[in-house]
Amino acid sequence: MKCLVVVAHPLPDSLCASLAAHVVADLRQSGHEVTIEDLYQESFEPALTWGERQSYYLPAYKPGGDVSAPMSRLLSADMLVLVFPTWWFGFPAILKGWFDRVWAPGVAFDHTETREAITPRLTGLKYTVAVTTLGSPQWVDLLVLRRPVYRQIKYAILRPCAPQCRLKMLALYRSEHVTPQRVSDFKREISQALAQYPTATLQPEPAAATER
Repeated sequence: MKCLVVVAHPLPDSLCASLAAHVVADLRQSGHEVTIEDLYQESFEPALTWGERQSYYLPAYKPGGDVSAPMSRLLSADMLVLVFPTWWFGFPAILKGWFDRVWAPGVAFDHTETREAITPRLTGLKYTVAVTTLGSPQWVDLLVLRRPVYRQIKYAILRPCAPQCRLKMLALYRSEHVTPQRVSDFKREISQALAQYPTATLQPEPAAATER
């Protein structure tokens, strides 16, 4: 499959960078075609521009030239892997900006005539895997906040733009106090999750020729 790996951490020697490298190695070893988009390394500009916002509801949306390539990569992906830290129980600003600017009208969705709903366009995106680190304990994320990042990805982003896409989220809690063994165990969990995905997108069987 064509896999797009989006990384959102400012430090090249961070735990997230190590997890991203592990993800990429696993995917390539399984035979997938991998494209890496490191938002900080590429100096991605997260703020929606004046022109983009002005044309947001027009028939012809006008994206900035710097997002044309990320849009093309998103449209061609069969699988999306997000690797990022969870800060304040939300996305890093640069990743939120990637959704704001790349998942745009005419790319990820279309507005309906009444603007009361949107219709999906990412029909080729089959799988999304979110790999994240959190400083908090698991019980705070699950019981107090009720997994806000998971719900945002699943219900606010994927369901309206790629309803056929399956989501898997892997979270490493108390990440500021991890031991090498916990990191190793988490990487093993990532490998087991990635191994479940097919190495090729399934195509419908061709219709049998009808004898005359």
